[in-house]
Amino acid sequence: MKVLLLALSIAAISAKECTKSKAAATVVPPCIQQRIDSIKAQPKWNPPAQVIEYSYGGKTVYLFSANCCDQYNVVYDSDCNYVCAPSGGMTGKGDRKCLGFDSSAKLVKVVWKDERTSP
Repeated sequence: MKVLLLALSIAAISAKECTKSKAAATVVPPCIQQRIDSIKAQPKWNPPAQVIEYSYGGKTVYLFSANCCDQYNVVYDSDCNYVCAPSGGMTGKGDRKCLGFDSSAKLVKVVWKDERTSP
């Protein structure tokens, strides 16, 4: 009986810690969430919008995909300050302010992807 009680206690604690980790992992800065909400208020983009979190230059940054052709894919820091556009635009090479982004940025996670169905 003691063994069963101990096993159940460990399982409950583990589940609680797992829930805390998931909650902490989904925290997005308010200004980034506002930008996502702004995109959600628009008709679905083609290709669908997405926001990807990276570690770049010792900071957490967020890459927002472009709405359409020849537009920059823009990177913002956690305070929504513009960092650079590593890709997109007429040349596909962005604004050339972060040329090493592809090789030095470390993917953390996809924060949001617009998975709404098209009308």
